[in-house]
Amino acid sequence: MNRIRRLLFFHNFAFAAPPLEVTLRGFCTRAAPLDFTQIQITRLPTVVILGRPNVGKSALFNRLIRRREALVYNTPDDHVTRDIREGVAKLGDLRFRVLDSAGLEAEASSGSILHRTASMTANVLARSNFALFLTDARAGVHPLDLEVGKWLRKHAPQIKPIVAMNKSESLFDANDSLATAANEICRLGFGDPIAISAETGLGMHELYVSLRPLLEDYMLRVLNDEGDHENSHDEDSSNLDVDKSKLPLQLAIVGRPNVGKSTLLNALLQEDRVLVGPEAGLTRDAIRTQFEFQGRTIYLVDTAGWLQRTKQEKGAASLSIMQSRKSLLRAHIIALVLDAEEIVNAKRSMKHAEVVIARRAVEEGRGLVVIVNKMDLLRGKHKSLSYEKVMEAVPQEIQTIIPQVTGIPVVFISALEGRGRSTVLNQVIDTYEKWCSRLPTARLNRWLQKVMSRHSWKDQAAQPKVKYFTQVKARPPTFVAFVRGKTQLSQTDIRFLTKSLKEDFDLGGIPIRIMQRSVTKKDTSETSKNSHSVGRVVAERIVSDKRSILAE
Repeated sequence: MNRIRRLLFFHNFAFAAPPLEVTLRGFCTRAAPLDFTQIQITRLPTVVILGRPNVGKSALFNRLIRRREALVYNTPDDHVTRDIREGVAKLGDLRFRVLDSAGLEAEASSGSILHRTASMTANVLARSNFALFLTDARAGVHPLDLEVGKWLRKHAPQIKPIVAMNKSESLFDANDSLATAANEICRLGFGDPIAISAETGLGMHELYVSLRPLLEDYMLRVLNDEGDHENSHDEDSSNLDVDKSKLPLQLAIVGRPNVGKSTLLNALLQEDRVLVGPEAGLTRDAIRTQFEFQGRTIYLVDTAGWLQRTKQEKGAASLSIMQSRKSLLRAHIIALVLDAEEIVNAKRSMKHAEVVIARRAVEEGRGLVVIVNKMDLLRGKHKSLSYEKVMEAVPQEIQTIIPQVTGIPVVFISALEGRGRSTVLNQVIDTYEKWCSRLPTARLNRWLQKVMSRHSWKDQAAQPKVKYFTQVKARPPTFVAFVRGKTQLSQTDIRFLTKSLKEDFDLGGIPIRIMQRSVTKKDTSETSKNSHSVGRVVAERIVSDKRSILAE
């Protein structure tokens, strides 16, 4: 019970902490023998959060990573979390990989969603180093807690979990309720529990004290076995000096429910990372994971099925929709997944929701790759004609629906069979490199002289005189045309320049923005002398919002 007595001392401090950020300054006065901040993320120890449903696992996950990533909603009769979510925990000077898991119900029927999530949790637990067994302090020992304890002993006998009583902020009173709850939780047989509150930050120091020696011992063993403890910092420092063309890529997989987004994510990762099945709407959280492909780091986000939010949508479903839209805004490249069988049945490539996604991606200036999944369902003697029609009709129809971006890449795959993985990733990387491309100003102006001479102007006398053309930013490529006089480029002229840029510089499939600015003779002469500085000034004057870029 010493933990409970020490926790009472830190009670007032914990309630004064901000809701999502707890600092542990002052608790650790001695010099740390091991600096976790200098260790590569892939080598950090892994801690998985386990427990029955609705005990606050996702709230604790958010507290540890200091961001609101996992969906948190009070649903006693439902399970919000279904997939394994991974993040880097920052608890004082500790760093470790933390996994948020679905609520465990050991007696779930075979083949049910709960049984499948339990199997995924068991696979993750087998690869984890430590476990946090979370309970509800207000409810005491629930029968499901006892089942989870038995499940842990069966599936991970080598791991002794740290037991934590969540939601304990309401038990600090004169009746010694906290000590009573701790005595009851001891019945689980895993030692004294830690009283915490993921919502308020209570007990984070006690959790730190419990985890620190375990994580230190583990890392020292790993580093000693590898014989590179002294070189760990040097390795991280060398990784900071990377080629800009190899910077991490943010890829979001979006689409309507049940088109195979989660299956595609598992195929790209080549492991069963998220829950899949015939049920529509299985994914709720936007699952973010990291992997390497051809020496490039890719951050992959699997989103919930894209639906139009209605007044009837409440609770976890509404939060999933909002999270999917946020993921689209944060991504560099959007992978829009379509269902080949639905295309054949509906006799059109994209439904309204998919058109909304594609247009939103283009408006936000993101790269777009269309992936037609479930092509395996169109194989066979009687479906060969449908297979060929889909491959021919989809690119043409997409170009008709989104005419402002030409050459949107379309990839045909079968995620269930694992076919097309390399094709998808190579196409995504190619689109990303175009999206990040920068063209030299001198090369652009040489191109401008040639392209303007082959454009047919309706009125030669009123022809706008573009004196200067420069790229002011990338991601997506954004250009400014300096036009002399009051005559401005028409929308037809801008479309001609955009098309010529894409054809001459191989920039098809990504959005390109061209703005114009009127300049006087004096401005033209100064511009030619100070080309680089003018580009910077114009870039500073660009005001970007969600849908457009305006230049003063």
